[in-house]
Amino acid sequence: MDLTLLADIANAGGAIGAGLGAIGAGVGIGQIGKGALEAIARQPEAINDIRSNMILTAALVEGAALFAIIIGFLAMVL
Repeated sequence: MDLTLLADIANAGGAIGAGLGAIGAGVGIGQIGKGALEAIARQPEAINDIRSNMILTAALVEGAALFAIIIGFLAMVL
């Protein structure tokens, strides 16, 4: 196979991977927000505990998404 073809395939794979990582993070954070709002509606007195858990979980999802995006970009560059 031609070396430029392999580089193009790696670029495409990296771009698709980075995009899927970003989409996955968006869906995950949306589900976290949805669950937190439903929990607050059921038990309003626990709003502070729910909010802190929601922020922690969203930060973990963002970290995993950032890792996926960086790996995707590295696949395109290297």
